Amino acid sequence: MSASERGQSNVVGVAVLLGVTVVALGLLTASVGTVVDQHAAASDAQRVASDLDEALQPVETTGVRRGSVSFTRGSLDTLDREVRVLDSGGNASVVDANALRFSTGNRGATYLAGSVLAHGDGWSRTRSPVTVTADPDVLVVSVPALRGDVARTASGGVTYTLRSNVSHERRNLGRGGYRVAVETEHTDAVRAQFERWNATVSQRDIDGDGTPSVVADFPGARTAYVVVHETAVTVT
Repeated sequence: MSASERGQSNVVGVAVLLGVTVVALGLLTASVGTVVDQHAAASDAQRVASDLDEALQPVETTGVRRGSVSFTRGSLDTLDREVRVLDSGGNASVVDANALRFSTGNRGATYLAGSVLAHGDGWSRTRSPVTVTADPDVLVVSVPALRGDVARTASGGVTYTLRSNVSHERRNLGRGGYRVAVETEHTDAVRAQFERWNATVSQRDIDGDGTPSVVADFPGARTAYVVVHETAVTVT
């Protein structure tokens, strides 16, 4: 091989190596960017879960309460959700509980029926429990019922004021056998909670809208009460 050919070969080799290096750096940068985005989403979801837990306390509140919700990027919106108390005849009580959901990337946090649910791809867990109490004689289903249409999307870092205005109503359903059904996409979290209370748990789409309900059967006869905490929410 002549000196000229060797020189051309070296130039080609260097160009190939540079090309490989550029591709490798591009892949590394993309990978690092994905990790950073996932970490930011996880941090936002955890922060909002904590904020919702603190800002919304309808069971303990009468009148106006204010709190803050902060996140870097994501959306906050309300969802139609129902909590039912079922007896042998069907619906003994139906409450339009609704939910307030934060979502960012593949992570999120949802306030539903007094519980804050943390969730991601293929998993969910309860940060705070659904407000249901059962003993051998009494069943109390305490349902925060969110009222208001919330729709907020932000990127770049925001802090919103979450205002709630709460009033209470108690319904006596009488004595009998009862089941409690909570409508949610995050069935694993709610199911796990009811199972810890030794309820017999099943799952079905009660109203046929495509969102399942986790149904907890508390065996035996009890006097049941439904306490509805009417909660008007606004985000500014």
